[in-house]
Amino acid sequence: MDRESKAALVMAFLDGCSPADSVRLCRSAGSFVEAAAQAEDYFSSDSASQSGQFFRNNRAERENRAEQVLDWCRHNQVTCLNLLDPDYPPLLLELSVPPPLLFIRGDAQLLSMPQIAIVGSRNASPGGLGNARAFAAALAASGFVITSGLALGIDGAAHDGALQTGKTIAVLGTGLDVIYPRRHDDLYRRIISQGGAVVSEFLPETPPFAGNFPRRNRIISGLSLGILVVEAALKSGSLITARYGLEQGREVFAIPGSIHSAFSKGTHQLLKQGATLVESAADIAEQLGGLLASMAPDVKTGQPPPTEAGQVLLEAMGFDPVDMDMLVQRTAMSVNTLTQELLLLELEGAIAVGQGIYQRLR
Repeated sequence: MDRESKAALVMAFLDGCSPADSVRLCRSAGSFVEAAAQAEDYFSSDSASQSGQFFRNNRAERENRAEQVLDWCRHNQVTCLNLLDPDYPPLLLELSVPPPLLFIRGDAQLLSMPQIAIVGSRNASPGGLGNARAFAAALAASGFVITSGLALGIDGAAHDGALQTGKTIAVLGTGLDVIYPRRHDDLYRRIISQGGAVVSEFLPETPPFAGNFPRRNRIISGLSLGILVVEAALKSGSLITARYGLEQGREVFAIPGSIHSAFSKGTHQLLKQGATLVESAADIAEQLGGLLASMAPDVKTGQPPPTEAGQVLLEAMGFDPVDMDMLVQRTAMSVNTLTQELLLLELEGAIAVGQGIYQRLR
């Protein structure tokens, strides 16, 4: 798909051609190659004639710059996905304007795995940081990939918690070669070395412009089945991520806090607007279980057949409805282990779940 990615890059280097323009032209023409060929006529309209002239006079230079970016990707083990690539994350394709290109360092397949976004305040309280780590560790142990924005505070704690038990994805508001904030340089490298992924829609060397971060936030929510807001002030960027999630049809969860804390004002506002109140990771895994099962044909889970523990669990479950407490008694497994195995069994279609009750199907 390098030919399509190169064409998408040629359009990205066109002054005046926004990502929305690129996606619209691609969908109309059927490919980025055709869209790039038609772009001169499109940008030769009265409102964009200057951009069209600039494009025509610099086509060779733009193609050269596009090839340089692809070379940079090859030399730095970066995957460049365009939205026509079969490995492009399926949930992102649901966005009205998905990113034309994604640059990924690490395991690109994780972007198509079931994800939960965990976001919150950069200036988080000690309790908020602890909650972010604990929820991320439990959800990652349950089989979810934890997605966040590599920011200070809740984002960093979520990535760190996820790395204790599973995988995590960091979505950047910069180019992949610009680590922001700098103090997360080690975290960035741990995410990759432990099998995670770092992703950006921005070209290499893109600095942390303020306008980049709302775009980053829509990718965080777009990749995820649900968004957990741990702590947020009323004007927090995390509320932007939650709003994107609601617009994209994602589940939004919030952890309640003290009515006297400014860190809880944003989460309480979300709860008033219909977000789901959660007190444990199990609350989230349970609610998303049915959604995961319904999406199984479309989302690449990459999960193996039932594990040995899963088979033991099925036998202990029998064919009568049971709850979590009963399963703990029958199997002597921890709640975390049970939650992970139940999620896998649900994805395989072996069980169904509703209102905290589990039912074996086969």
